Amino acid sequence: MPLHPLSALLHTLRLALTGRLHFPRGRIGQALTLDDHRTWIIFREAVVDPAPGHPAEAEAIFRPRFHVAGMSPRLNIYFSLLPIPFFTGLPGFRRKLWLVQPESGDFQGIYAWETARDAENYARSFAMRFMTRRAVPDSTHWT
Repeated sequence: MPLHPLSALLHTLRLALTGRLHFPRGRIGQALTLDDHRTWIIFREAVVDPAPGHPAEAEAIFRPRFHVAGMSPRLNIYFSLLPIPFFTGLPGFRRKLWLVQPESGDFQGIYAWETARDAENYARSFAMRFMTRRAVPDSTHWT
């Protein structure tokens, strides 16, 4: 499947209609202390069940971090709903946790991808470029 916004959107619709796309609420508000020793708060989660014949476990984790430009963290939490249909339908997407660091207003995503290649493709995708354009210059990085 190509990394095109329309293809991703159509695939997201298929995932939703077949019940493979979920937005669990159980971890919302949970605090996570990451390797930077800062506490991050989960504000959203999306999960795509693996397709039949695909491995149950994701192989690659991708963690972009950025500070949004031109809007408050609260507004960005709402604004971050807009790109969901465009990346959840990308090949290999399995899960994303949306995190905010309350003291700094930084945001981080923790994505799980079926393969390392899927994660690398996302890093070069339209979805990543969209996020980077919304960020304060030089505030975006990933591991």
